[in-house]
Amino acid sequence: MTQPGVYFTLDAPFVWIIGLFSNALEDPGVISNLGKQWPAVSNVQIEFLRAQLKRIKQEKYPGAVLLATHHPPFSYAPPKGAGGTGGNHAGSTEMLKQIDTVCQEQGVYPHAFLSGHAHNYQRYTRMIKFGGSDIDVPFIVCGDGGHNVNALVRAQRGNPAQEPYSGNDVTYLEGKHPVPKVKQLLLEKFDDSNYGYLRIHVDKQELKIGFHQVGVRSLAQSRFDMVTVKLDEHIMVAN
Repeated sequence: MTQPGVYFTLDAPFVWIIGLFSNALEDPGVISNLGKQWPAVSNVQIEFLRAQLKRIKQEKYPGAVLLATHHPPFSYAPPKGAGGTGGNHAGSTEMLKQIDTVCQEQGVYPHAFLSGHAHNYQRYTRMIKFGGSDIDVPFIVCGDGGHNVNALVRAQRGNPAQEPYSGNDVTYLEGKHPVPKVKQLLLEKFDDSNYGYLRIHVDKQELKIGFHQVGVRSLAQSRFDMVTVKLDEHIMVAN
């Protein structure tokens, strides 16, 4: 609510943050009417995103590029036939396809994708082929900063909820016909029990995103998860 608009760019040292407004509906996330489903929604944000990525490309921006929406592209749900169902909010893959299309047009892909909406913590690694290279992109859901934390999975029709394991292959969450060539989508880590927040550190070489749980005595002890992206190669490296 204190940002310069409902969609915006924050240009800080070493990092370029593009925020898009996806809250036209409760679900799914909507940023345009490119699919001709939401006539009341304009395409101005797609043009804004295209202009931002074009500028990043033209200026050969060397820093980290972060993309943020309220709705998450991915939110865990068990595969068909597995026990239970997903949490209170699903992913928004159609929104992601529109973003991916613009990224592919401009030849720029963010180093990380941040979102909320689902009231828990989830971190995915999306491994894709982009611009002739294999790149790793963290997709992070951090929606447990204040609202009551929701379970990642729920029981359904007598089938008990079955939580996934960290590192599970969840490429099925991509849906049909993703825009880039997706090698794999992994659910690396999740927390659906604690409140928490992100701390992000960026320098000339690396982007580090840490998830910290609330109520732990020290900052070091509170860190539950960390991911590090090497900026020039667009790959994840050891923390």
